[in-house]
Amino acid sequence: MKQIDNLAVCLGMAFMVLAGSVQAGENFITLASTTSTQASGFFDYYLPLVQRRTGIDVRVVAVGTGQALKLGENGDADVLLVHDRVGELQFVEQGFGVDRREVMYNDFVLVGPKRDPARAAGSESAVAALQKIAGSKAGFISRGDDSGTNRLERRLWQEAGIDPGASGGNWYREAGAGMGAVLNMTAASGNAYTIADRATWLAFRNKTELALLVQGDARLFNQYSLILVNPEKHPHVKKQQALLFMDWMTSVEGQRAIAGFQTAGQALFKPNALQQ
Repeated sequence: MKQIDNLAVCLGMAFMVLAGSVQAGENFITLASTTSTQASGFFDYYLPLVQRRTGIDVRVVAVGTGQALKLGENGDADVLLVHDRVGELQFVEQGFGVDRREVMYNDFVLVGPKRDPARAAGSESAVAALQKIAGSKAGFISRGDDSGTNRLERRLWQEAGIDPGASGGNWYREAGAGMGAVLNMTAASGNAYTIADRATWLAFRNKTELALLVQGDARLFNQYSLILVNPEKHPHVKKQQALLFMDWMTSVEGQRAIAGFQTAGQALFKPNALQQ
């Protein structure tokens, strides 16, 4: 009988150890996010802080916002960090996401060659600058990947009354690539322009003859939001861990950490300073 009792105790302890190791191994979430948060180095700085404060390992899938929203629709992520308000609200309205929280922001900028053949610099608006670029056929490289940046760019072309893909010539190119790759292509071209998020632009080291030419237009405001993938649609979503991550990122400490991510004394993202 004693042997049986000892065996039962050993089996119980083994089960507890196994259960604990499984629980520890599952203490992660999948975050579908934009390439700008990855390319700027933000996650390399921020996610270790998250893990130290919450114990949660955040595993990032860095794609364009359109692809991130699609991952959320399919239940292939627990949380989204994206930057296209129109698409985000539609995502929530359709029941794919809940608990949308605006967490940080920066802006978009128009960059191009320092010699500025289209005379875009000094334009009163991003729309006017795009009209000059289209008129000069100087060259424009688009993300072309349904990212938040690409969606913003398409809205600006529409406001400018221009369909760049149908305007003829090869001055407009769709790269189908992330922001870092597009900036490299723009720098290598020698005469092309592009729209970039400020964080990736500030972190980009291969500027060569590129310069920031247009900024400050209210149309270029760039809001980032967290969205919990709806656990009612996808029961496997790790709601508890996801909410812990979201709560910390929007806490005073988490917001201060966002403000602390800087390059050359410049904050790459500004916290929305949400109070819990």
